[in-house]
Amino acid sequence: MCGIVAYSGNADQTLNVLLSGLKRLEYRGYDSAGIAMFSGKNVYCKKSVGKVSNLELAINDDMPSNTGSVGVAHTRWATHGLSTVANAHPQQSYDKKISLVHNGIIENYREIKNKLEASGIKFQSETDTEVIANLIRSLYKGDLRQAILESSVILEGAFALAVICEDEPNRLIGVKVSSPLVVGLTENEVILASDVSAIIDRTKEVIYLEDGELIDITGADYEIFNLTNEVKHKDIVHIDWDIDTANKGGFEHYLLKEIMEQPDVIKESVRGRLVEAEADIKFGGLIDVRDKLQKINRVVILGIGTSYYSAKLGELYFNALSGIPTTAVMSPEFRYTKNIIDENTWVIAISQSGETSDTIAAVNEAKKHGALITGVVNVVGSTVSRITDAGVYNHIGPEISVASTKAFTSQSVILLMHALLLGRTGDLGFSESLEIINAIKKLPDVINEVLKERNKIEKVASSIKDSQSLLYIGRQYNYPIALEGSLKIKEIAYVHAEGLSGGELKHGFIALIDEYLPTIAIATEDSVTSKMLSNIAEIQARKGQVIAITNKEIPSIDKTIIVPDIGCDFVQPLVNNVVLQLLAYYVAKYKNLDIDQPRNLAKSVTVE
Repeated sequence: MCGIVAYSGNADQTLNVLLSGLKRLEYRGYDSAGIAMFSGKNVYCKKSVGKVSNLELAINDDMPSNTGSVGVAHTRWATHGLSTVANAHPQQSYDKKISLVHNGIIENYREIKNKLEASGIKFQSETDTEVIANLIRSLYKGDLRQAILESSVILEGAFALAVICEDEPNRLIGVKVSSPLVVGLTENEVILASDVSAIIDRTKEVIYLEDGELIDITGADYEIFNLTNEVKHKDIVHIDWDIDTANKGGFEHYLLKEIMEQPDVIKESVRGRLVEAEADIKFGGLIDVRDKLQKINRVVILGIGTSYYSAKLGELYFNALSGIPTTAVMSPEFRYTKNIIDENTWVIAISQSGETSDTIAAVNEAKKHGALITGVVNVVGSTVSRITDAGVYNHIGPEISVASTKAFTSQSVILLMHALLLGRTGDLGFSESLEIINAIKKLPDVINEVLKERNKIEKVASSIKDSQSLLYIGRQYNYPIALEGSLKIKEIAYVHAEGLSGGELKHGFIALIDEYLPTIAIATEDSVTSKMLSNIAEIQARKGQVIAITNKEIPSIDKTIIVPDIGCDFVQPLVNNVVLQLLAYYVAKYKNLDIDQPRNLAKSVTVE
């Protein structure tokens, strides 16, 4: 959610690294921003409400004459307190000696705050983070690491911290507990960040901190400890993202760039994994657990938000192709419902970032019951990738826009391949499997055809840009696509939308139909097309406006968006979904909204 950047290295680079890192992390939080760095013997701290550009203006009006070689910075997504300068990070102790930035939530902050206030400490903000700063200060006796270690025992909840102390101007300390923190290394610099997008312009050599680890940095030297102060030795990982991948690439918005990348995304997601000669799937990350798959008698797919809708599509894929009962479960509900999980259950956790707190908590719960747990994640070294038994990477590069597009497509294709893999260990025949594999191979070219015609989708978007509400309907494999399409237009265009099965229509939703409520109906050719056409007729009989996604013109329908027929019921929905992504994008563009950073949303939800 919030974004952390911290730097130790060259004094003439401190401000530049902090600000450039914040800009790359702004998708994680953008209601306020701030920095703290040494200037002479004191800590210079500047904060502003709004985006990083506002912070830059504030710094330009108050630029320190000399800067030190250590600093911390933050973009905030509010959890405690309104978006104000006082609540922005960095937060400082009552005497300004301790300055820190924080991603996460401290669950027992009220109890700690009450004790600190009773000792005479006065607070200036509504945040849980200021409590951490004052707690560390109350325990500080000249050794910053020791004070942080003692504080970590007291704090309950999730926290990634980057901390500096006025008495130790060359020292920077980071600590990770249930919130992401990565370390970037160059020959003469150490950079801490919430994710690698903040540091790839300077280095591709990183260390992923595990929960309960602390890094103590002086200059370019560092040591890593656990929270009992024992030294840890960590491997350096080379990341394969590049700076161009994380930039807009000439597109007006990251969202459009990421929609346009989807043909290449699919190629990367399936590369080396389709075994046509055997009509089978090969995931290198699942080789060690493939024997266990033959004993599986139940599958549970975990996700939330867009990842949940890919999980719903995966549920349908598994039930149709593997013969194994499969259920998609919203990650935040998993721990609070009765789940039949044992050693014969396969739990698949879906998370683009690999840091989604609800999904991590659900994985940890499933582990207690001995299930086989694998992940589908995009970020190498992320928490989900480390706590699962095995897994599959998306390999799609960074997704910067807050609303997910290319990750959904990759997740869905990979789940279809998972279903084929499990099916081929059972009764799924060669011919049926090969037919689906061939359709997956065609998918990049077919989506390219849709993208080339996006101007037609833009015209349709102009007809609904002023709508207050929308219905999205689909059936069978297009039902999760209707759910995902309605989510996209809610996220980026702020239009109330309902996604539903066409079969639900007459069971309540049809009461909403009138001439002012447009319905987007997914009616491409499949085994339930006739049912969808009946649902459309029901809407039209009540003067409802229909926009249909079809493979051919249907004269009775008001507006149609024609898409190529890929010839496979399992794969066609992923073509249709691209239309809904573009429709949401163009509606938001017509409304002149902040498409990449929608209000109230954060990219990586790292707190419950």
